[in-house]
Amino acid sequence: MGRLSVSLCGVELDNPVIPASGTFGYGYEFAELYDINLLGTFSFKGTTRDPRFGNPTPRIADCTAGMLNSVGLQNPGVDRVVDTELPKLAKCFHKPVMANVSGFSVEDYAYTCAKLDREPQVGWLEVNISCPNVHGGGMSFGTDPSQAASVVRTVKAVTTKPVLIKLTPNVTDVVSVAKACEDAGADGISLINTLLGMRIDLKTRKPILANTMGGFSGPAVFPVALRMVYQTAHAVRIPVVGMGGVSCAEDVLEMLMAGATAVEVGAANLVDPWACKKIIEALPAVMDRYGIGSLSELRRNN
Repeated sequence: MGRLSVSLCGVELDNPVIPASGTFGYGYEFAELYDINLLGTFSFKGTTRDPRFGNPTPRIADCTAGMLNSVGLQNPGVDRVVDTELPKLAKCFHKPVMANVSGFSVEDYAYTCAKLDREPQVGWLEVNISCPNVHGGGMSFGTDPSQAASVVRTVKAVTTKPVLIKLTPNVTDVVSVAKACEDAGADGISLINTLLGMRIDLKTRKPILANTMGGFSGPAVFPVALRMVYQTAHAVRIPVVGMGGVSCAEDVLEMLMAGATAVEVGAANLVDPWACKKIIEALPAVMDRYGIGSLSELRRNN
């Protein structure tokens, strides 16, 4: 393994940097800007059983040190992803990709995961039970340990590849949900998804987002994310993928020191399309500055 290499659920990554779902599309758009094969991997856009147009506009609102989004899982549906998006991706990305899956019922999750599990390029299934921007699904599964465990058991029964469960920070005790997922057979945990927030337009005196509330992300949430990653990584035995406000190489190292195995970068990609490339390129020098010979040292110390 190289200096930056990590192993996620038995799959070796050249580095731990992973663009987060919803901020990197299906990859090929970014491949027009740089060689995306330098990434550890990436998590593609949240995919559901059926096509979704998403929420009404406005869907985006600015915040201090972050942003709100209420896109609402807009995607073409799993059949289109399998037939069109993945073949296009295969032309420019030659590593296993992480498939992000959302649903509105346990049966939805099972159907979509089973279809994506059969795709050769899919290396992991990241099952999102934490989206705060949709009604009747998403986050509702991630706020109750028993419901979260039910999703895990159902998905694991129809898949062969590693399953990571993406958790919401909008709970009192994230560790109890993580442990329930581990006990149900999850191969890993990823967290945090966005915090629930809102903004009001002073001129109209109404919420800026058409959905009223949305997911708050960006640098402002990093300390909250780091705390939850630390708590979860020290409570479970399975790998943890940390995310939430990560925007530089130093943030990546903090996440790894907190116990994460790999790190996803989200909102930073929307501000700077080259963000992940810059973070990967900066990592060796930042590691030198802090006397870190390899990232495996950080894992041994946790």
